[in-house]
Formats: sequence, structure tokens, C-alpha cells
Amino acid sequence: MSIELQSVVPILRIFSVEKAQEFYVDFLGFTWDWEHRFDDNAPVYAQISRTGLVLHLSEHHGGGSPGAHITINMTGIEELHRELSEKKYRYGRPGLEEQPWGAHTVSVSDPFGNRLTFTEPNSQ
Repeated sequence: MSIELQSVVPILRIFSVEKAQEFYVDFLGFTWDWEHRFDDNAPVYAQISRTGLVLHLSEHHGGGSPGAHITINMTGIEELHRELSEKKYRYGRPGLEEQPWGAHTVSVSDPFGNRLTFTEPNSQ
């Protein structure tokens, strides 16, 4: 039997379901797949996804450290930038940046101090 590493699912710390939904669903276009709470007054643990990318969001202490930075490799970054720009999100208007290492990036910060950098290598 050989070892096969597969996908990584980052856990990002959040402090408000409403703010998380506003940012990740309304602004970034993710789908809120499911959520779990041990009871009505317990913190949420949720999964969101978009085109095959899966992220977990957690209100649990220890369910991720605020201030994480993840890089998301993708294609169609100009379209993503256009989509985000058209939404005129109140708390951020990310730019499309060309990096010296041969990639375009769009970086956004969520309301909880986490940073997501979408990146696409330049065409050769």
C-alpha cells in the first residue's frame, strides 16, 4: 500500500455566524454546506465550499487561531476580482496584484483577522 496525501481543509476561527455568512457567502460566494452545535447555546462548527474548495469555520476556542493566512491556488482570478469588485463590499475592495514571482493575487481579510490570498500563476 502506498501513501497518498489528499486535500487539506483549513479551520478558520470565527466569532459571529452572521458576520461569517455576510463575508464568506454573500461576498466571496461560498455555499454554507452545514453547521453543527452541541446545543442551542453552543459555538458553531461549519463547512463552506466553492467550486471544490472546502473550508471549515469554528467558533470553538481552540478550533483555529484568529489571524490565519491561507493561500488558495485557482484559475479565473480576473473573473473573481471582477465579481468581488462589483459587489462593492463595505469592508473591503481587494485589488488584483501582479507579483514578482509570476502570479496574480487577490487578498481579502475576513471580519475575524483571517487572510485569504487567491493566486493564479501567470500564463507562460
